[in-house]
Amino acid sequence: MFESHWNHYPYPSSRSVVHATQGMVATSTPLAAQAGLDMLKKGGNAIDAAIATAACLTVVEPTSNGIGGDAFALVWFNNQLHGLNSSGFAPEKMTIEAIHQLGHTKMPHSGFIPVTVPGVPAAWVALNRRFGNLSLMDCLRPAILYAKKGYPVSDHVAKHWQNAERIYRKNYQGDEFIPWFDTFTFNGSAPKSGKIVTLKDHAKTLEKIGKTDAQSFYHGELADEIDAFSQKHHGFLRKTDLMKYQPTWVDPIHVHYKGYDVWEIPPNGQGIIALQALNIIKGFSDSMKESSLHYHYQIEAMKLAFSDGLAYLTDPAYMPISYDYLLSEAYAIKRRQLITDEVLTPYPGKPNESGTVYLCSADKDGNMVSYIQSNYMGFGSGIVIPNTGIALQNRGHNFSLDPKHPNALLPFKRPYHTIIPGFLTQGNQAIGPFGVMGGFMQPQGHLQVIMNTIDFQMNPQSALDAPRWQWLENKTVALEPSFDPQVIEDLKKRGHHIIIEPELSHFGRGQIIWRNPETGVLTGGTESRCDGQIAAW
Repeated sequence: MFESHWNHYPYPSSRSVVHATQGMVATSTPLAAQAGLDMLKKGGNAIDAAIATAACLTVVEPTSNGIGGDAFALVWFNNQLHGLNSSGFAPEKMTIEAIHQLGHTKMPHSGFIPVTVPGVPAAWVALNRRFGNLSLMDCLRPAILYAKKGYPVSDHVAKHWQNAERIYRKNYQGDEFIPWFDTFTFNGSAPKSGKIVTLKDHAKTLEKIGKTDAQSFYHGELADEIDAFSQKHHGFLRKTDLMKYQPTWVDPIHVHYKGYDVWEIPPNGQGIIALQALNIIKGFSDSMKESSLHYHYQIEAMKLAFSDGLAYLTDPAYMPISYDYLLSEAYAIKRRQLITDEVLTPYPGKPNESGTVYLCSADKDGNMVSYIQSNYMGFGSGIVIPNTGIALQNRGHNFSLDPKHPNALLPFKRPYHTIIPGFLTQGNQAIGPFGVMGGFMQPQGHLQVIMNTIDFQMNPQSALDAPRWQWLENKTVALEPSFDPQVIEDLKKRGHHIIIEPELSHFGRGQIIWRNPETGVLTGGTESRCDGQIAAW
């Protein structure tokens, strides 16, 4: 059953699945994946591999993540699933009144105002202390080496880097943005594919984090530099905020879907949206799989789940409704009854494009990690702390300035968060980690790759390569150009407003590793829409 399930090829793939027994790392750039594999070969486990890969991604893919971002992880260790929420909170001085006094009616997306406390360095420390075999410095060494000695920029990273430079030159004129240009442009321009780039300030910062277990970042020299630059440019972030920060170990949430359990991190992340959509759609007859109707049902279930997510999701201490209720069978039935063969008219909120990196890792002992980190919207806020390479995130942009909204801005509150790692189990056995990065595309990508895997019996590579859709707003749905024309026409007849989107990066970038519980063989798929690679042993 397992073999036939994992080796079905209903869609042509540009790549083949990768098999291994000793270890595997999958992520969006080859150098980072290989850094993780090096940890496994040195006696590290899947957690060490994940940390090394994550650190490398801040260097080799700064267009999507950085030291000043947030992170989440699902860790299968010793036959148990653990969740880590390392997203940051709003600084103590960040209030709705303070934002209004600065002349804003909505949270801006750039500059110091939307900067929240970074969680990435704390995530590395927490994972290393609880599960790692190697020291944190050992795990950071490949990233330090690439930052110090240089690395060639990959094709897709160069494309997004050049696009960011064009946007920044047009829109980011203040003195607070000068360090971004000093750090991420070279002789006045963003690097082209294959250009050797060095980030020596970044290397020094990683060394300080490694030597101090991130104490320098939250309590010491780096915290002082962040505080000073924030005060200079009238930001809210202070050293006292950094000193108060701790990541949180959480109990993962799940739904049962057709013989499997699909797991996510609980709010403030949006993983619950993917689970709720799966819970809604599982009540429809399997006969829909034989027609384009299943795309319609997927889209409608996702719209319903998103409408709840945008209305209710925030820091769980402030949610007005229990996420257990949102995932209950009774509520799924209630929402499912709203879906017909014709399009629904939704819902407030418009998904945005974003920038995130996802990775997954596995070792020979059965330990596995689903890990995601991000600065949001590419490089984040556009703020880089001088002479450190620390690009700060802009997660505060997702806060509402309506004091009556559940996601209203408050000091020390975590905002609605887009990044979500996923995990799949069957019974009490791990199948493995999966994820699709990319802002509000992420729960939509999770739904599609899980249904591709379970309903359509695709192997990991085919599940990732299959054409993707993305609900945008109201009745508007973007489709990849590879969609069957008959499916497109059917969706139009049902009332969907269809946009054919040629930029494939808008549909997220995913990674999957499944483990055969009978043989221990690891089977991985990586994203063909970017520079993704699987490093295997």
